[in-house]
Amino acid sequence: MENPFKNPSKSRFQSVSVFCGSSPVKNPSYQLAAIQLGKQLVERNIDLVYGGSSIGLMGLVSQVVYDGGLNVLGVIPTTLMPSEVTGEKIGEVRTVSGMHQRKAEMARHADAFIALPGGYGTLEELLEVITWAQLGIHDKPVGLLNVDGYYNSLLSFIDKAVDEGFIAPSARHIIVSAPTAHELLSKLEDYEPKHGEAASKLTWEDEDQQQLGYYTKSDITR
Repeated sequence: MENPFKNPSKSRFQSVSVFCGSSPVKNPSYQLAAIQLGKQLVERNIDLVYGGSSIGLMGLVSQVVYDGGLNVLGVIPTTLMPSEVTGEKIGEVRTVSGMHQRKAEMARHADAFIALPGGYGTLEELLEVITWAQLGIHDKPVGLLNVDGYYNSLLSFIDKAVDEGFIAPSARHIIVSAPTAHELLSKLEDYEPKHGEAASKLTWEDEDQQQLGYYTKSDITR
């Protein structure tokens, strides 16, 4: 039977990985943004990959997508299960051994990345996938949902790093930002990667990466 929640509109993405916090938030605009992002994913028939928590913004966006009849995959380290998964699990929750494996698994299952407002963990996940794109490990779009200017200071810092020569202008293009979920997803749909000279010449040897305990390119791309 056809899912009544799904809109027939097509997206270039099958699934999107969303980075966001599991902590309580003070600004209700962030909660509303998480709900709106979930609704946009449903409207565009895009499955969700997220950090597996059932609380905070993670819980909100995942519940909306799940209620909309789409697939939800949560990836969470076993040690975080008792504190971050309460009540019934939302969709499929896959446990992993640690944070490194969590990020690699989320990246492997996603066609794009979106960061809602969040703290240290969200920033760490976001900056890592930006770095992977800069190094040519993946070509997947990376978006910032800049609710109420939450990420203005981060974007100003990155622009300063470009001005000072620490980040190439082509790498600045990696980050796509917008204040609303609808606008951000539309921009991500139109995104075309622009790699600098260094990224285009890089090769990634699986064996060397595994010996160092890092991700391989095949772990992240598909």
